[in-house]
Amino acid sequence: MLNFDFYNPTRVVFGEGTIARLDELVPADARVLVLYGGGSAERTGTLAEVQAALGQRSVQRFGGIEPNPSYETLMKAVELIHREGIDFLLAVGGGSVIDGTKFVAAAVKHAGDPWEILQTRGKCVSSALPFGCVLTLPATGSEMNCASVVTRKSLNAKLGFFSRQVFPRFSVLDPVKTYTLPPRQIANGVVDAFVHVAEQYLTYPVNAAVQDRYAESLLQTLIELGPRALATPQDYDVRANLMWAATQALSGPVGAGVPQDWATHMIGHEITALHGLDHAQTLAIVLPALLAERRAPKRAKLLQYAERVWNIRDGDEDARIDAAIARTREFFESLGVKTRLADYGIGADAIDALVAQLEAHGMTALGEHRDLDLATSRRILEACL
Repeated sequence: MLNFDFYNPTRVVFGEGTIARLDELVPADARVLVLYGGGSAERTGTLAEVQAALGQRSVQRFGGIEPNPSYETLMKAVELIHREGIDFLLAVGGGSVIDGTKFVAAAVKHAGDPWEILQTRGKCVSSALPFGCVLTLPATGSEMNCASVVTRKSLNAKLGFFSRQVFPRFSVLDPVKTYTLPPRQIANGVVDAFVHVAEQYLTYPVNAAVQDRYAESLLQTLIELGPRALATPQDYDVRANLMWAATQALSGPVGAGVPQDWATHMIGHEITALHGLDHAQTLAIVLPALLAERRAPKRAKLLQYAERVWNIRDGDEDARIDAAIARTREFFESLGVKTRLADYGIGADAIDALVAQLEAHGMTALGEHRDLDLATSRRILEACL
């Protein structure tokens, strides 16, 4: 096992009816800005529930944060906070709203150009405004980590940053809030969580038995619950376990002391930036092709994945690896998430621009060995067609 420094200070308040506990979680004298996405939080009554729980506190709202939160929109929130003297943020939504709130929290305190936060991957962040979360969409795990991804539309750039300063103070997770989500969002959430685990698990062995079994149990849970979450949208137990699995997929323990990949995400970000696909759609496209291309350096873990996650034991090693990759693609497809660029109307003529974007953003040595170069990324993208 590799050396690691694990830290996660986020308080999780889980269960039905827990939004009411915002009154004890948010400082009594806070001037609060509630950040959210589209109109669903208002239509479903979640915003009204949040407002009621906040009581007599000074509360303002900022809506319109996009599914891939844009720098341009978030900077409007930063301006509002400075103008109104806001001192506490509350993200109400899924990973995009929470990611956006993390950036806003850091940007408000940053003395220089806020774009530096993303350009430096968070290295310049020294403080941030405190914030909490009310999670409505299980997917990204952003409610219990210190990572954020933001898109700057004017530059066709989708970049991420990390900083311990942007761990949420708390996150409220009420599975009932997921009942009204469209099937597409639930399916995307399952794929997103699955690939988060895979990025930390499908690398190379370092004798991290606990992390391996933890990852495998999460993958098996997602495989089991994904279809059920779509078939029975108001099954509390299914939605509760799905919500917690998605949170655990990227809250730290799975990746502690093990090598991590993240090339699927980096390549996928460029597809979103140039073509507007959902984040999870890009992951479903890239992961199977990447695993096939990187089968040699990932061989031992792919064989372990085949046996422990998919119960594939017959055939020679290459056949088992092929079968595991095929089962992964079939799982994504079974959720209604397509796994080929062509399924989204993207052809071979798009690849040059995608590779150029990777180069422009410094994504020239990806993967757990930092040896996935632009030529390899090109082959992966060609295999995604």
